[in-house]
Amino acid sequence: MTTFVTAADRIPWWREPTKDQWLAWVAAWLGWTLDAFDFTIFLLIMLPIAQSFGVPLVAVTAVFTITLWLRLVGAVGSGWLADRVGRKTPLMISILWYSLCNFAAGLAPSFLLLFFFRALLGIGMGAEWPAGAALAMESWPARSRGFMSGVLQGSWSIGFLLSSAAYGLLYDHIGWRGLLMLGVLPALAVIWIRIYVKEPEVWQENRRLQREQKKEFRAPLLDIFRWRLLFNTLGACLWMASGFVVYYSVYGMFATHLQKDLHLDAAMTAMPIALSNLVAFLASSFWGWVADRLGRRWAMIIPASIGLFVTPLYLFTASYAVIAGAFILQGAFLGAIYGQNPSYLSERFPTEVRATASGFCYHQGAIWAGFTGPVLAILAAGQPLGFVVPMLMATTGAVLVFIVTLLFGPETKGKVLVPQLTLVSEF
Repeated sequence: MTTFVTAADRIPWWREPTKDQWLAWVAAWLGWTLDAFDFTIFLLIMLPIAQSFGVPLVAVTAVFTITLWLRLVGAVGSGWLADRVGRKTPLMISILWYSLCNFAAGLAPSFLLLFFFRALLGIGMGAEWPAGAALAMESWPARSRGFMSGVLQGSWSIGFLLSSAAYGLLYDHIGWRGLLMLGVLPALAVIWIRIYVKEPEVWQENRRLQREQKKEFRAPLLDIFRWRLLFNTLGACLWMASGFVVYYSVYGMFATHLQKDLHLDAAMTAMPIALSNLVAFLASSFWGWVADRLGRRWAMIIPASIGLFVTPLYLFTASYAVIAGAFILQGAFLGAIYGQNPSYLSERFPTEVRATASGFCYHQGAIWAGFTGPVLAILAAGQPLGFVVPMLMATTGAVLVFIVTLLFGPETKGKVLVPQLTLVSEF
């Protein structure tokens, strides 16, 4: 059953959610922001790690490739667990997992062990998103879900900003090992989540109905590939895959480009990345506001289209002022096209398979993104301008696929998430 909001509530949107709804959203926000810190800090120190262990840069880019690939493992497992036992438990497990793995990577005495622990971190990373997104979106009222989705997903940029600030301010004092070991701090958030956060009512009622009607969804991953959801699932996968490639074409190798091609120091490398992420967070919130008025798809298509024309501005110049200014500007466009990931994925799938579907569609995109770093590094090695042309080609191609996929996707603005069973399980 699909229900749409037909009348605006008279109270201010921020007073509509209950205390429990706010706490659920904050829990997801904490998990996602701290997840971003632990992952993105690695993007800033790949060159120093390569130099420290005496390994090729391509080998270090393979670390974040494997990390991205293993996100899918964590996402599928966490999504299944979240659909079976609740959103809260896998969220706590995931935060503990990626925090401890990052700390262990900082202590690794060899490149092989660093590779191992960062690879394991990918499982925890992947596990956080489906549980956190389902928890936040199911708990939040439909009227402002697009805006709060933008704030939630945009908080990845806050995590990236924090890692950029830590790199710029602390790298010269604590080195790359110290920066990785800072990643253990998110584990403290688990205590707060355990005490204060409750499961969404819509999930609790859905699970009650499954048991009462004897329609248990024990293999939700298979359900999303049945005929009724197949094309929706494939469309969501293509949308997320192209979005991931865009992100890692823009942000993934940018620090390495500044360090290797332009020979910039830590502070000059960190500044445009940090400010671009701050702009991306603010812009994600703005495009979230747009999503609640024009629709989820247009809140992504419009900034993606503008971002196409911003990309060459920071790539084809030797002026640091132009590079920094244009890259910061890009935060408002290609840095902010991900704000509707939680809301749009949650609204496309029914409650009984929501976490699994969202986790799989989202994190299979990381598989494709995982090729981005090594491929760009290999192509850059034979280019007189280094990463410039490979980054431009990858960004442009992925943005075009992203836009076309969304144009053919469903619009879900205003959809109310309901507990009623909408699929027929065969398990």
